[in-house]
Amino acid sequence: MKKLLYLIILCVAMGPLPGLLSACSEEEDCSMTARPMLQCNIYRAEYTGTLLRDTLDSLTVTAYATDSVIINNQQDVKDISIPLRYTTDSTVLVFHYDQRYRDTVVIHHENTPYFISLDCGYQMQQTVTGIRYTRHRLDSIYTINPDANIYGTENLRLYY
Repeated sequence: MKKLLYLIILCVAMGPLPGLLSACSEEEDCSMTARPMLQCNIYRAEYTGTLLRDTLDSLTVTAYATDSVIINNQQDVKDISIPLRYTTDSTVLVFHYDQRYRDTVVIHHENTPYFISLDCGYQMQQTVTGIRYTRHRLDSIYTINPDANIYGTENLRLYY
């Protein structure tokens, strides 16, 4: 009888424990708060009009007038991911190919903040509105999808 009474008291005492433990483990899913990036693929156009993926031997990308290095001497570059600035409506990048050649790319964009949740805070939706660039090695830039995202979908095509 004592064992039965002891078992009943133990079940009553331990019964709420799984509920308490599972209530404390709930976390907000902030996976959508990763920083949106522009995915840029490298291409070249043949004289026949054929579009081919290309590779740059070496590339360093820096933010203009800062000491920020976005890509540091990456070899065999087929694609790059570029962050856009949150605080202004344009991002200026310098593409360094070697000691002699560089191109400057100015990306104009619209920043729209939106609220996700109290736990995750705000996120910035960014849409490319225009692009200007020098043409030392870079031939042209074509916008495929103007919305920066976290999914790795192609946004810009860089033609060399």
